[in-house]
Parts: sequence; C-alpha cells; structure tokens
Amino acid sequence: MKSILKISFAAAVLGLFSTSCKDDDDYQTIESVDKVKIDSIKIVNDTMSVFSVQSIRTYSTYNSGCEGFYGYDYIHTGQFDRDVTAYQYYTSGTCTQAQHTSANQINFSPQKKGNYTFRFWNGNSWITKTIVVE
Repeated sequence: MKSILKISFAAAVLGLFSTSCKDDDDYQTIESVDKVKIDSIKIVNDTMSVFSVQSIRTYSTYNSGCEGFYGYDYIHTGQFDRDVTAYQYYTSGTCTQAQHTSANQINFSPQKKGNYTFRFWNGNSWITKTIVVE
C-alpha cells in the first residue's frame, strides 16, 4: 500500500514539474466572462431515485476559438426548482474564427423525493425540464 502511495505522489510531482515548464505562450488570458445561451438539454432519465446521480448535458454554440464554456450559475429558487445559466469566457489572441458547439454537464443528485423543475437560460427565455424523483 505504501509503495502505491509513493508512486502516486511521485507521478503527481512529476506532472506538476512538466506542466510548470510549459511555455507561457500556450495560455491565453481570459478577458471577460458573460452569459451564453443554452441551445439544448439532454436528460437521459426523466425519472430517477433519490440519492442517485444523473448527468444533465447542456449544449451551447460559440462564435470562435476565443470563446468557450466557463461555468454554470446553479440557483435553488425553491425546494424543487432550479435555474441554470451557462457562462462563456472570451480570450484575446490568435483564435480560429469557426463556430463550434460545446457539451457540458451538471451532475444532479437529489436528496428528497419530488418533482424537480429545471429552467435553463436560452437568451431571452427559459427551457423548462422536469425530473421526477421517487
């Protein structure tokens, strides 16, 4: 067991050294963060068990390689209500100008039985999805 821990620690330290030696030009500075509309949502099961975990995928479109997924604002607006807003980052630098779609996910693990209503921000309106937890 100790040898596994030593090997894991050595691999982690080696990984840190190899990434810290990278050229600074490989990284671009995030200039700003703003809301991005969620184009569509994929929920595999609209019924699930309490304490289980389900991944909810969202899809958004970005206008260039200088834009990408930054994170979610996941707000409990009630006992069984959730508002989800996605955010995108903008970087400066040389980027491809091609539009691209990105899939990201939220892991939902309900702690109570009930009908959970999710509202996903889609620019000017909300996309509403319901998951029944038994």
